[in-house]
Amino acid sequence: MLNDKIILLVEDNPDDVELTLRAFKKSNLMNEVIVKRDGAEALDFFFGKDGVADKGNNGLPAVILLDLKLPKIDGLEVLKKLRADERTKLIPTVILTSSKEQNDVVNGYKSGCNSYIRKPVDFNRFAEAVRQMGLYWLVLNEATPKSRGL
Repeated sequence: MLNDKIILLVEDNPDDVELTLRAFKKSNLMNEVIVKRDGAEALDFFFGKDGVADKGNNGLPAVILLDLKLPKIDGLEVLKKLRADERTKLIPTVILTSSKEQNDVVNGYKSGCNSYIRKPVDFNRFAEAVRQMGLYWLVLNEATPKSRGL
């Protein structure tokens, strides 16, 4: 039942992508994970030609895991564009970053993130953080109804 909930991971570091995917697997979260490697790819996924935002809610991810430091378009700008569009503004978005800058935390919340998580360096701690995050956003969280009018 949970497998139909798509996770969008926007991350440019291949090692962090691999760690995140391994952490999901270790936590038995078998949801489809779509990976985009920069901010432009993420926005194209939603708004580009044949983007999922134009296809209704069926192709929209259940949660977005968004790094801040991305090539082409940074994570905060991606978040602002997602929040500015009626079709994507309610998608839960978690900033998942290694940044310890207090300014990044403040700007993330000001831009509309739902949660801000610093990536632990230790894999076991990282896997546990991903497990808890997945359980919360994919199981416990009451998502907005999938209706076009929202």
